[in-house]
Amino acid sequence: MSAGASQLLLPWVDALLSETSSELASLDVIAVGVGPGAFTGVRLGVAVVQGLATAAKLPVLPVASLDAIASQLVFKPRFISAGAQSFVVAVDARMGEIYWAKYQAIPNQVPQRQGEIQLSSPELLDLNNIDYLAGSAITEFGDRLYSSIQSPFPSSHLDADIGVDAIGVLACAQDLWRKGLQQDIHLLEPLYIRNKVAFTSAERSQQHG
Repeated sequence: MSAGASQLLLPWVDALLSETSSELASLDVIAVGVGPGAFTGVRLGVAVVQGLATAAKLPVLPVASLDAIASQLVFKPRFISAGAQSFVVAVDARMGEIYWAKYQAIPNQVPQRQGEIQLSSPELLDLNNIDYLAGSAITEFGDRLYSSIQSPFPSSHLDADIGVDAIGVLACAQDLWRKGLQQDIHLLEPLYIRNKVAFTSAERSQQHG
């Protein structure tokens, strides 16, 4: 949801703790999606976790949104049927751009990101030697994503509907926890990739002629 999430997030946390007969202070760590993504949503999530982790004296595990999507994708039947090894997650970054990253599927492990998360125009997406493409950029930009290859991927090697889910954040967090990569709460911050989050009025007017 969008509007109203700030009023519901803490009650949801309380309900989940109650449902599992847990207390905040009894947890080992708190995982949180840090973006890139919707500016307000990312800041809300990070701010709430800062409050909870500080109060309970817990460390945190920051999870990048594209990593969470990749971790969900590898368990989907269509992806498994495609037999893909190398794949790209590309999501709409607004302002005519995309966030994207390359991943390598590894049996019985979370997929490994190859390099940093990129911000670019859709035409600069690198799909060379890639078996599968997932993310909201498919619907938003269509054939503009395929400039680096000769023809679009078949529908069996596409997932335009997948988005960030708590299960994906959890999978990444469990991997980070096993590796001892938890952080002090004072180090937690959003992963913006891009500092400019909106067009000015003049820029919008120019776009529309």
